[in-house]
Amino acid sequence: MANSAQARKRARQALTARAHNASLRSRLRTAIKAVRKAVAAGDKSAAQQVFQASTSTIDSIADKKIIHKNKAARHKSRLSAAIKGMAA
Repeated sequence: MANSAQARKRARQALTARAHNASLRSRLRTAIKAVRKAVAAGDKSAAQQVFQASTSTIDSIADKKIIHKNKAARHKSRLSAAIKGMAA
């Protein structure tokens, strides 16, 4: 347990930050699942629209350093490839 006032405050702040980061990671996973669901449904135009919305979410979370920028790029690349691989 934290002994000094400073350490107690940092522990409180860490809990708040952890909860906030967890909610952002959840938003990221939801955005990725939405694109995968649209691809599985087979509607290419709908999948592209969902992908466009998800791209901004993925980028904003990478900008906040919740995930690394290369991981964000990898997710976007794989989702884009899945959409391009769909039958027209």
